[in-house]
Amino acid sequence: MINGKRFLFSHKSRLCKIPAVAARAVSVMLCLLLTFALIPTASAEEAANTLDINAQSAVLMDAGSGDVLYTLNPHDHLQIASVTKVMTLLIIMEALHTQRITLDEIVTASEYACSMGGSQIYLEPGEQMSVSDMIKAIAVASANDASVAMAEHIMGSAPAFVNAMNTRAKALGMKNTNFVNCNGLDAENQYSCAYDVALMSRELLKHDAIKSYLTIWMDTLRNGEFGLANTNKLVRFYQGTIGIKTGSTDDAKYCLSAAAERNGLTLIAVVLAAPSSSDRFEGAKKLLDYGFANYSVVSGAEKGTSYGTIRVSKGEEKEVEAVVGESFNKLIPKDKKGSLEIKPKLPESVSAPLKAGDKVGELEIFVDGKKIGSTNLVAKTAVPRIRLWNMFISIIRMWSMV
Repeated sequence: MINGKRFLFSHKSRLCKIPAVAARAVSVMLCLLLTFALIPTASAEEAANTLDINAQSAVLMDAGSGDVLYTLNPHDHLQIASVTKVMTLLIIMEALHTQRITLDEIVTASEYACSMGGSQIYLEPGEQMSVSDMIKAIAVASANDASVAMAEHIMGSAPAFVNAMNTRAKALGMKNTNFVNCNGLDAENQYSCAYDVALMSRELLKHDAIKSYLTIWMDTLRNGEFGLANTNKLVRFYQGTIGIKTGSTDDAKYCLSAAAERNGLTLIAVVLAAPSSSDRFEGAKKLLDYGFANYSVVSGAEKGTSYGTIRVSKGEEKEVEAVVGESFNKLIPKDKKGSLEIKPKLPESVSAPLKAGDKVGELEIFVDGKKIGSTNLVAKTAVPRIRLWNMFISIIRMWSMV
C-alpha cells in the first residue's frame, strides 16, 4: 500500500493494475492522439484556396526563385499609385550600383519637382538634399516631390527617367505595365499588375543597400526638423518585414507591395485595389502567413560537395573529383520535404585537359519523382592533357611490369 492506494502485482506477468482514474486518463489521451493522427493534413494548394483576400488582385512570390505561390487576377491592368515608386527606387539603386551617382552628392529641387502635391516632403525650389536623404524621403514618406527631383537629377528630365523605367520594365518581363510618371499619381494609360509589381519588387530587393531605407519606421530630415513615418505599417507590426511600398489614390484604391524574411525565406506579397487601407495590410499578412506556414527552402546541394570521382582519359591524372559547382536551393511545400531526392548524373569518363570548375556532370533534384531543378557538377581541380614524353614514360613503365 502506497499513499493509501493499493497496487496488486501479478507474480507471473509482473504487471500492475492501474487505478481506475489513471486508466481513464490514459484512455482519453490515446483517443485524442488517435483522433489527431487521423485528421488529414491540408496541402499547400488546399491551404491557398482558403485565403480570403479582399482586393481585386494579389500575388505571393518567393523572392529567391521567383516562384509564384498564390495569385488572384495577377495580370489585371490596374493603377498602382505610389507602388510605382518601386521602379523609381530600382532605377536609383542601379544608378548607384554603376556609380552614376553617389549617396553623398547633392540634388537640387526644381520648381517642377516642387509642384507635385500629394505625399511630399515640401521641397522648395532650389532646396538641396543629398541623394541618401532623397531616397529616405521616397522609401519612407512616399514623397512625390523627391521622386521627381531624383528623376531629373539622374536622367536630366522626368520624361527621360520615365522612358528608362519602361525600358527596365520590359527587360524584367513586365508585360502588363506602362509608366507615365515616376511617382504614381493617377494618369491616363498608366497601369501595371500584381505580377509585374512582384517582379520589380524582387529586383529591387537584390540591392541590399535599399533595405536599410525600406525598414525605417520613423526618422527625420533637415537636421531633425522634418519628421518621417513609414507608410507601411507592417514594418513595425509584422515580424521580418523588409518594406516595400504602399500606394493609394481615388482610382487605384489601396495598394501594397510588402516583403518579409524568416528562416532564410523571403516572400513578396502584392495586394492591389483593396477597398481600404486595413484590407491591403490584412491581405498582405494573410499571404505572408500562408507562405511561411506552408513553404520552406530546402538545400538540394551545397557548393563544393563531392559526388565521387570520374576517370580522365589522356590526362596527367587518371581521375578527377566531381563537386557541386553552385549551391541549389529550392522552395517547396513543407509536406513534400520527405520526398526530396538527389540524383547525380556522371559520365564514365571525361577527356583532358580540364580546368577547375569545368562541367563534368549534373546533379538533378526531384520532389515526388518530379524534377524541380538541377545544378552542375564540376571538376574540383585542373587536369592537364598528358604530354607526349610523359605518355612515353608511362608506356615504358607498363612494359617493364610485364
